[in-house]
Amino acid sequence: MLQVKALSKSFPLEAGLVHAVMNLSFHVDQTEVYGLLGPNGAGKTTTLRMILGLLEPDAGYAEVLGYRTSSDPEKVKQRLGFVSASDGVYPWLSVREMLLYFGDLYGVAPEVAGDRCERLAALMGISELLDRRAGGLSTGQRQRVTLVRGLIHDPPVMLLDEPTRGLDVVGVQTIFEYIGHLRELGKAVVICTHRLDEAERLCDRFGLLHRGNLAHEGTLQQLQGATSKDHLVDMFAGLLSGGSLSGGAHV
Repeated sequence: MLQVKALSKSFPLEAGLVHAVMNLSFHVDQTEVYGLLGPNGAGKTTTLRMILGLLEPDAGYAEVLGYRTSSDPEKVKQRLGFVSASDGVYPWLSVREMLLYFGDLYGVAPEVAGDRCERLAALMGISELLDRRAGGLSTGQRQRVTLVRGLIHDPPVMLLDEPTRGLDVVGVQTIFEYIGHLRELGKAVVICTHRLDEAERLCDRFGLLHRGNLAHEGTLQQLQGATSKDHLVDMFAGLLSGGSLSGGAHV
């Protein structure tokens, strides 16, 4: 579903080049939830921006269902959904108007978008909010609207950037249920998060980023066997203290 191949990106600073992402490769299959994890500065957001086509890589490409960012960027964007904790809503529009507007941006036929809006709103428990102005919603309500917006064009691949940041227990549970629904729909899902305890519960496989490099990759059991650590927090503590995970080999 999603193939990332040898992505690299550097940024010039006064002190020289900063290599944000270096030769990064991974793949995500249908119904799989992949955790792209790392501390601040590891390269997670830069990677997502390159996949989304918002940032041109120095080398490499992302591919969704055979379409590459390097040659078919618009077709790639049409096949990606994106949810971020920092996503806003358009306060002067009703929820329904905003969702239909995004459907139109993605080229979804009005009747299809309308039906999908109703079904997704019912799924996420926001049907009664559809005709309210988005600017008057609570934090939890805005979150649910954002989750619906990410699926309005029925993309095969979903990218979630820190989706639980700033949420209470109820909001976090909503995210968990949403990801379960994405699995049921057959989506491929990438989650970037600092919440490693949540990642352990949500993800099938993990890519551990450190200073722009994929330090290790595998299922939790594979990582436990390779590192002799039980939890992702302990694995990252070893990386940040200057250690390595089996020389950076992939599982």
